[in-house]
Amino acid sequence: MNTKPDFRSDRPLRAGANRLLLGNYVRQAEIGAFGEERGTEQTLRFNLTVETRPPEGPVGADDDVDGILSYDTLVQTIDAVLHEERLDLLETLAERVSDRLLALPMVTHVTLRIEKLDRGPFALGIEIERARPAGLDLPDGLGAAHRAPVVAVVSAAAARDGRFGQWLSGLMELGKPVILTACDAPGPDAALDDGANRQIALLAMEQAAWAIAGRDDRCRVVESRTELKHAIDTGTPAVWAPARLVRRSNDPRVRHELIGDALVHWFALGLGAECVVALDAQPLAPAADTSAA
Repeated sequence: MNTKPDFRSDRPLRAGANRLLLGNYVRQAEIGAFGEERGTEQTLRFNLTVETRPPEGPVGADDDVDGILSYDTLVQTIDAVLHEERLDLLETLAERVSDRLLALPMVTHVTLRIEKLDRGPFALGIEIERARPAGLDLPDGLGAAHRAPVVAVVSAAAARDGRFGQWLSGLMELGKPVILTACDAPGPDAALDDGANRQIALLAMEQAAWAIAGRDDRCRVVESRTELKHAIDTGTPAVWAPARLVRRSNDPRVRHELIGDALVHWFALGLGAECVVALDAQPLAPAADTSAA
């Protein structure tokens, strides 16, 4: 871990580039793999250095805030990742913050240190340094939004239909990442409590995801955010199995209430999906009777 008092990166700065600094940003979050770390929040300290590519014109020439990366973006990125789900590892938290920042068109390099301040009379933490891979410098206006997926809700009838592969091909031809999901679930059993009924409905969505993926070799079941990101990055049609993300969510409504359509729309909103479409099998019209003269 970097123990120097100045958190700024020692990495040489390219001519004309900018380096944004966020120092000693302190947040409370539940994180940790040990039993005593569950059910309680810890104090985390973030020190972040973000390097951006050189601007097109002279630095600060037009004094336009829209031409720079806002400091608010750094804070909001950390807060958004903390809010998504409970994590066990600082390493995972650091990678997710870094990945999200490097998806921004202007960002070329990230150095991030995260420390736990409540584990003793010392700070425990991790520091990572990540750069945008060569060849991924994107023009303004592209980046994460450019990869916004299409989320398709697949009914049980559509998954069983012989035209499913054709419909999937049509979605892929849109040129956007495709995420499939199911929301078919059995109706609640009056003999069971709400928690049991919800778990049964969630398991039904999981089973449906595997059934959908089994219909077409191009599909892959995804359970984690890492798998989702890989599917989006590689253009692989993904089928969302929701249980993992639901159980790890920091939002009590997601963990205990949302199911079916409401859960799918929460998922799509979190992905920044371009749209949500319904894929449902319609019965074929009967062939015209031409036997009669």
